[in-house]
Amino acid sequence: MADTETSKKITEPHIELNTFLKLMKIANTGGEAKHLIRSRNILVDGAVETRNKRKLLAGMMVTYAGRKFAVTDKIVR
Repeated sequence: MADTETSKKITEPHIELNTFLKLMKIANTGGEAKHLIRSRNILVDGAVETRNKRKLLAGMMVTYAGRKFAVTDKIVR
């Protein structure tokens, strides 16, 4: 049985993690973004994230190589 909290559809404005990495110039291509994510180099709100389509909402924090990148309202619109 699926956990109801994780199976909810996100209806508010969001951006996918792989797209965010390209937008922030952390990755140059979708393939590079996928590799960074799958190799466990990306943290979302302090936790390792391995889903490249992870939906990010305003207020979340993405960390790569010790650098933090905030997900803002301007990015998710």
